[in-house]
Amino acid sequence: MKNTADVIIIGSGIIGCASAYYLAKKGVSVIVLEADDSIGNGGSSRNGGGVRQSGRDPRELPLAMWGISHIWPTLSDELGTDVEYTQKGNLRLGKTEKDLKVLQNLTDHAVACGLDVRMINGKEVREINPYLSDEVTGASWCPTDGHANPLTTTLGYFKKARELGAHFITGEPVLKIKKEKGSARLAVTPDGVFEGDRILAAAGYETRLLTSKLGADVPMRGKKIECLVTEAEPPMFQQMLGTAEADFYGHQTKHGSFIFGGSTGLELFGQPDGGGAPMSTSIGAACTCRGIMKYFPALSNAKIIRTWAGWTDPSADGIPVIGQADGVHGLYIACGFTGHGFGIGPAAAYSIAEMMTGGKAPVDMSPFRCTRFKAKI
Repeated sequence: MKNTADVIIIGSGIIGCASAYYLAKKGVSVIVLEADDSIGNGGSSRNGGGVRQSGRDPRELPLAMWGISHIWPTLSDELGTDVEYTQKGNLRLGKTEKDLKVLQNLTDHAVACGLDVRMINGKEVREINPYLSDEVTGASWCPTDGHANPLTTTLGYFKKARELGAHFITGEPVLKIKKEKGSARLAVTPDGVFEGDRILAAAGYETRLLTSKLGADVPMRGKKIECLVTEAEPPMFQQMLGTAEADFYGHQTKHGSFIFGGSTGLELFGQPDGGGAPMSTSIGAACTCRGIMKYFPALSNAKIIRTWAGWTDPSADGIPVIGQADGVHGLYIACGFTGHGFGIGPAAAYSIAEMMTGGKAPVDMSPFRCTRFKAKI
């Protein structure tokens, strides 16, 4: 088995696969190690598929905007895979005065960063999407947002990276990262040792378990999210949807089914003691559906055909860590995406490839530095 490369990547989600592609495109040899038996079987294939700029932290927004301008519109052609990218806007919905204040604050910050987003009233919302109930009193509207298929996007990057020579090994959990001559070079697995000039840890929450042993600890936690998909329905709308309370988000796919996800506050009650693989439950799905029906009465009789769950990796301040690990030469980190990783993933991976090869990222990456969590003296 080949066990040496210029770069060893740990994790085969959207970040790992896309980074492998952009590095291989630069002529860099890459080995990707994935603990699971399947590619992208974490949060990258278990999310609502949003490709949005609105509602983001202002520190994250320039990277999201760059990706939507420079990568997403031509990504299907570049990868030779239909990523089902649809750019028909994002409605972030509000029902109460409190909701509208939250949305106005997010909108003001986004406008200050140059994003085309504005607040609209309930009448304007229903002119864009007539299926929404009268409970919706307003929304933020960003016409350049959209959605895509997380599974085909991740696998599209995987396929193209392999065509360019990247080597993927599944069922190969990394137990630890070791230094050699002061630099992180070795990824130790149950089957052997893989060596690279640089190592990229992009394994979601598990990244913390590996890098903290080298003194590069990223404060984050594992959080379960749940999603559901309905049977195919007649075409209704193409916008990506979200809410001020983040109680649900989703869209209608090109195939007619609806994909919805959300946070109910009940996720831990459906998870067996001891953690392990995340499990979707009737508790979470039922709660999400009750919320959806209040927004979309027309979907009250839609049948759910599948539910699933996945882990996200919320960071302490809500935005990811992307870049070289503090005090560990040769080690790069991309984690803590806080449930925002899919839409921003291609731009983040492109930037990582530039940073790891001595190039320049397209936007300022200093907000994502590891050192931001250190106490200031």
